[in-house]
Amino acid sequence: MSPLFLASRLDVPLVPDAPGARDLLQRELSKPEYQTAQPSLWDIVSKAFWDWVNSLRVPGEGPFTGLFPIIAMTVVVVGIVIAFIVWGVPRLNRRSARQLDLFGERDDRTAERLRQDARTAAAAGDWTLALQELYRAIARGLSERTIVVVTPGTTAHGFAARAAAAFPQDGRALAEAADVFDAVRYLEATGTEAQYRELEALDARLSAAAPRLLADPEELVR
Repeated sequence: MSPLFLASRLDVPLVPDAPGARDLLQRELSKPEYQTAQPSLWDIVSKAFWDWVNSLRVPGEGPFTGLFPIIAMTVVVVGIVIAFIVWGVPRLNRRSARQLDLFGERDDRTAERLRQDARTAAAAGDWTLALQELYRAIARGLSERTIVVVTPGTTAHGFAARAAAAFPQDGRALAEAADVFDAVRYLEATGTEAQYRELEALDARLSAAAPRLLADPEELVR
């Protein structure tokens, strides 16, 4: 008995309709051998990347036409490496928490704001507070100019020593200013107008002066 006769007797269609064909295809593709053959996400992404690299070709003929993708990728990688060496890891916030520490206290005021507060205290005749605020303004100002790094735990004399490395002509004045700051801040000494005016003149000189170029930048943080 022929297969055609059996098919007609059992009412089995030789050619399946659209829904039946779709079901057959889905069942076939769901078999393990087809699933393992499918490309992974990494395969898809890497293929797209290399397709993009291979599209970077110089029009026309020439010895460098095929090498252009390699040259382009080399330039990009070298540029990224140089950027990391020069600027380091990008920072989301330039004013980090450690930069807010100023002589053992958390202080987020800018140098200009500290100067304003110093002038306000001086106008009120509070020379003790004015001296403290102005010395902080000098330290914050050099930190903002990236001349001296003020780290947590930096003392007034530690800052003075670092600043003197960049401004040796004012090294003595910086050391004396640190003495005054410690006296009025920790030893309960009373500041005077004369001391404030000297510190004001030092601030003006440092603000206008260019720092000495150092052979070893680590001198600014020791």
